[in-house]
Amino acid sequence: MTSGSPRGVTIVVQVDGDLNTRQVRLPLWAFTAGKWAAVLVVILAALFFAFAGPITRAALRVPGLEREVSRLRVENSRVQELAAALNRAEASYQELRQLLGARVPPDKGRGGPASTAGGAEDLMRAPAIVARTPEGAPVYESGASVPSHWPVDVSGFVTRGQVRPGDASETHPGIDIAVAVGTQVRASGGGTVEMAGTDSAYGLFVLLRHPDGYESMYGHASRILVREGDAVTAGEVIALSGNTGHSTAPHLHFEIRREGRSLDPLTLVKEGN
Repeated sequence: MTSGSPRGVTIVVQVDGDLNTRQVRLPLWAFTAGKWAAVLVVILAALFFAFAGPITRAALRVPGLEREVSRLRVENSRVQELAAALNRAEASYQELRQLLGARVPPDKGRGGPASTAGGAEDLMRAPAIVARTPEGAPVYESGASVPSHWPVDVSGFVTRGQVRPGDASETHPGIDIAVAVGTQVRASGGGTVEMAGTDSAYGLFVLLRHPDGYESMYGHASRILVREGDAVTAGEVIALSGNTGHSTAPHLHFEIRREGRSLDPLTLVKEGN
């Protein structure tokens, strides 16, 4: 390059095994432009691979997403059918509530080791119901009376009897009467509802206080139809049997006490009476 000639870049090309060389001279501006063009191509290629990867992966996921949307539409249709069925069940339940009676308002009754009916806001209270069986129906006393009547309309099956205090194996006051869930539980005698609520062992229960120091206990109910302080007559429906509390099968736990001591109900009450 001589003084005064434009600046440039000379590229010498020699092929292996060939003694002759070729020179290519480029103006400096052309070399600079080519260099930056190469850099731009590299940057564009990097950007392409950076964005093309996620786009390609997203495109590959489209068929799977379409199948998932289709499945969700089918499940949504099933959920809507289930919601309609639940609405019908709720309507039937409300009709049943109307047949049984009105909702018991919250009661701030006395507390105790077991939760009382005053703390249960969803208990329902039914009008007094007495026996309506034809011939051979029990004759119930009016007013307060000693427990002497079978607590269910059906004879039931006594699955567990009174365990005597001298039996060291276990202590089981009262008897267990196997009946279906929802069987009407009637007061064995007239008296006052001393407690009505829930207990960890007996589940939903009703405890009645009778004259002469007698008490009757009805446990494992599915629904309570009275509340504390109510006066009930013999034969009045006070609960529906169930399987709540420490219970392995639907049954009614029936217990009679006097002066705090548990008695064998079968010595005071006979089936069908």
